[in-house]
Amino acid sequence: MPIISELAISIILTIAVAFIISFAATPIVKTFAQKVGAMDVPGEARRVHDHPIPRMGGLAIFLGFLLSVLLFADINPQIQGILLGCVIIVAVGAVDDIVSLNAWVKLAFQIIAAGVAVFSGVRIEVLVNPILWSTTDYLILGGFSIPLTILWIVGITNSVNLIDGLDGLAVGVSTISSLTMLVIALIVAPEDSNVALVLAALVGACIGFMPYNLNPAKIFMGDTGSLLLGYVLATMSVLGLFKFYAVVSFAVPLLAIAVPLFDTVFAFCRRLLKGQSPMHPDRGHFHHRLIDMGLSQKQAVAVLYSISAILGLAAVVITTSGEIKALILILGFCLCALLWAFVYGEMHKAANITKNSGDEDTSTAEPANEVENKPDESVIPDSLKNGENDNETR
Repeated sequence: MPIISELAISIILTIAVAFIISFAATPIVKTFAQKVGAMDVPGEARRVHDHPIPRMGGLAIFLGFLLSVLLFADINPQIQGILLGCVIIVAVGAVDDIVSLNAWVKLAFQIIAAGVAVFSGVRIEVLVNPILWSTTDYLILGGFSIPLTILWIVGITNSVNLIDGLDGLAVGVSTISSLTMLVIALIVAPEDSNVALVLAALVGACIGFMPYNLNPAKIFMGDTGSLLLGYVLATMSVLGLFKFYAVVSFAVPLLAIAVPLFDTVFAFCRRLLKGQSPMHPDRGHFHHRLIDMGLSQKQAVAVLYSISAILGLAAVVITTSGEIKALILILGFCLCALLWAFVYGEMHKAANITKNSGDEDTSTAEPANEVENKPDESVIPDSLKNGENDNETR
């Protein structure tokens, strides 16, 4: 019990320090981004904002995460490799936020960062055998562990980057995924505090940035933040979930980060079937489809938050038993009910607003027989004629 209490205090302090640093650093990073020209300017169909917004907010998340880890975690060779990989990822993301690097250049640096972690000891070495009728319970990967781990890290790193399309979406989903892995770490292996402390630092840094990134966003995390979050989630899932919980089920790490992972898989398959490059950006992600269904940004983000939380609860359920499992299932059911009520209520409200505005437009429409009462355009000064459409061209 004293060990658990001491660990709980350390986790709370880790979250608090990361939150304070991230929250305090974000306005400074915003000013810096504006000075160096790291601005997200709308212009493509997949963009959902209508005015330039600073990006590179991931620097604030990185500062909060890094300093909190250095203060509270045990910096062993594996954590050193992960932190060095984070530096590489953040540097590449920051440059990309300013000058937009080629996608293959970013991929090359992601592979390098993944390699740094892998050769520091962060590897997937054992998996549960998915073939149920096999006599072998576990698969020892041997030499395949290195390429498989690099593929996993690079894939998850890009998956978080790909869902960063709505205000607060990527940082919120990453927070939920981090919390899921943190809870599982505390339930299954409380004696290994390092994994829990690093995840706690990520949770605190994300929460500190969130007030500035929720709709309407004051700053975007940019590739600096989305690649960092994906990289940390990927490497910590290898250190934690695959190390301790792959013997429970391979589904645990998949469920913990299911939303960004499956969105990426579907995006790659969709693009390949269309004959496009897997790196080609489009407007077919989950969040785009929710927007096209008529949901607002806040509604779409709330839906994906809830799905991520429900899948996270399912991952926790797999690793627990008895009363805790029943409690989590009840919590998941309540969350589903709240999600349905929220989306239905908001869509009903939006439908009523649209209907009322349509009725007002009909009642205030100008009758056809009054057209002759309009002023003759020939007497309107040329200066007003030239300026009457200025608002449409801004």
